[in-house]
Amino acid sequence: MSVVVAYKYTTNPQDARVSDDGTVDWSRAKPAMSDYDPVAAQVGKELAAKLGTESIGISVGPAVIGSSMARKNAMSKGFSRGLILADDEATDLNPTQYAQLLSQLIARVDDATIVITGDASIDNGAAMTSAILGGYLGWPTFQQVEKIEPQGDGFVLTQQVPSGSRRVEVAGPVVVAVTSDAARVPAPSMKEILAAGKTPVEVVSMADVESAPAGVTITGHAKPAERERKRVIFAGPDAVNELVQALRTDGVLDGKEA
Repeated sequence: MSVVVAYKYTTNPQDARVSDDGTVDWSRAKPAMSDYDPVAAQVGKELAAKLGTESIGISVGPAVIGSSMARKNAMSKGFSRGLILADDEATDLNPTQYAQLLSQLIARVDDATIVITGDASIDNGAAMTSAILGGYLGWPTFQQVEKIEPQGDGFVLTQQVPSGSRRVEVAGPVVVAVTSDAARVPAPSMKEILAAGKTPVEVVSMADVESAPAGVTITGHAKPAERERKRVIFAGPDAVNELVQALRTDGVLDGKEA
């Protein structure tokens, strides 16, 4: 029974710059583990300890995720070992492509019983990967999970729902997307950081897997049209009445008296 944690090593959109023609410049954005994934890694680490098994970190992305720094950064989150697909052909994948490639990495893990992900990735925030991954694996998928407890040959999940929370008993393999508050993530100790450099990580390329489904081709970029402001300033004792009249004239307010 192995615990697998899928993480994403990517850039934060807040670090990108958008030019006047709408083109996004990522040159100053440094890739790192997606903000929500350390929680998934911590949940996986704690669950693996309870089960007496290993926690395996898997990821798909461009060649940079296979660099020494990227591997050490990821493994310092407490993984027993890593399995990553690092290839520049795996850049700018949509959720379907990403999940399909992840499913092939999971197939390489013996006795994989549970796959844990964060609730979303920092780059696109679609919150779709876990569900699509479950589809490729043929496993049930549960999102918004705040607690995972082992039970027999399965797990008991505490899941957030609109009315509060519920407990779900699952037998057999499952994909779980945990909430951002599912675990407290401590800063890695110096010992863990040094040990991360020695944690075994298997790196594969696109040549070692089946091609991902067709993706989306970007044909152009454009910034949203900006509405020209009238820049009218209302001042004086009648400012409020003048503002209301102006809003009615522009159709923002109807003509009825309050």
